[in-house]
Amino acid sequence: MRPGGPWAWLLGLPTAVVYGSLALFVSVLHNVFLLYYVDTFVSVYKIDKAAFWVGETVFLLWNSLNDPLFGWLSDRRFLSSQPRLCEEELLVGGKEAGSITLGQYLRQLARHRNFLWFVGMDLVQVFHCHFNSNFFPLFLEHLLSDHISLSTGSFLLGISYVAPHLNNLYFLPLCRRWGVYAVVRGLFLLKLGLSLLMLLAGPDHPGLLCLFIASNRVFTEGTCKLLTLVVTDLVDEDLVLNHRTQAASALLFGMVALVTKPGQTFAPLLGTWLLCFYTGHDLFQQPPLAPLGSAQPWPEPPAPPPARAPTLRQGCFYLLVLVPITCAVLQLLAWAQFTLHGRRLHMVKAQRQNLSRAQTLDVKMV
Repeated sequence: MRPGGPWAWLLGLPTAVVYGSLALFVSVLHNVFLLYYVDTFVSVYKIDKAAFWVGETVFLLWNSLNDPLFGWLSDRRFLSSQPRLCEEELLVGGKEAGSITLGQYLRQLARHRNFLWFVGMDLVQVFHCHFNSNFFPLFLEHLLSDHISLSTGSFLLGISYVAPHLNNLYFLPLCRRWGVYAVVRGLFLLKLGLSLLMLLAGPDHPGLLCLFIASNRVFTEGTCKLLTLVVTDLVDEDLVLNHRTQAASALLFGMVALVTKPGQTFAPLLGTWLLCFYTGHDLFQQPPLAPLGSAQPWPEPPAPPPARAPTLRQGCFYLLVLVPITCAVLQLLAWAQFTLHGRRLHMVKAQRQNLSRAQTLDVKMV
């Protein structure tokens, strides 16, 4: 590119502006796809259920495996345990602990109690976030289309994506004051309380429904963004527990993704199945084909008798409120077992700093 060319001004942009613009465009593309892909493939292209399941399975495999794969390639050299921090061995070039295998690393993670409780809770959180995104248009159409204008629906969609980022400007100071653990627990309790209130109020309050649909998505997305801070604490605890030579942050983030990203696939599959099970309404709107000796990916749910089958609007409402209630209860139970906060977190951070100082001192002595 010539220095005086029409695109030369791009070379003078600050790195933060370039990175922020790239992140913005990727986020827009991701969220538009996430919001509309279920409705597009089911209602516009009218693909059959088997094709939808195959596509989601392929997405599940690659989406779950790519992060730990690149994390392993990036961080495996950091997994060897450092000797306990022996100066004579360092000075004479003593024997270092060899690099561990993937199986050994997985066994270490299996003993990492806080990691296990966290990924269990985060799996539910990822499921809930993507459930809200996938079924947001469906909820607006069947619960609020008779009460709000098209522009109001578009406003709700837009605010549900922008507000979580603005919310974090308020959540982060709360995290510094009370700790991430307390703030996340408070958001789980808020989700449970709002969902119970909406369940008691019923589907015949459009204003309350608008507020609940928007706030449910905003607080859920905000929680997802805060959980990254917890993963960084888990990276430090993994370093301290296993005496690593350096924090294997990319690999641990990848292992979290391996366990939690299946929630992105479970959300549309389980949501469409539950809606069909409860109301008898199949979003795929395709007559079932006769099986050709092969098992169905999920057993067809028996539809309720026509005289007693709830309407699609009732089914959407109960799906809207019962999913967050179930998710909140499961998350509160798992989060209560998570101990990396308070005194233990301070102890881990202190040991992390001591390990870093010891490594620096050893290098200087050598």
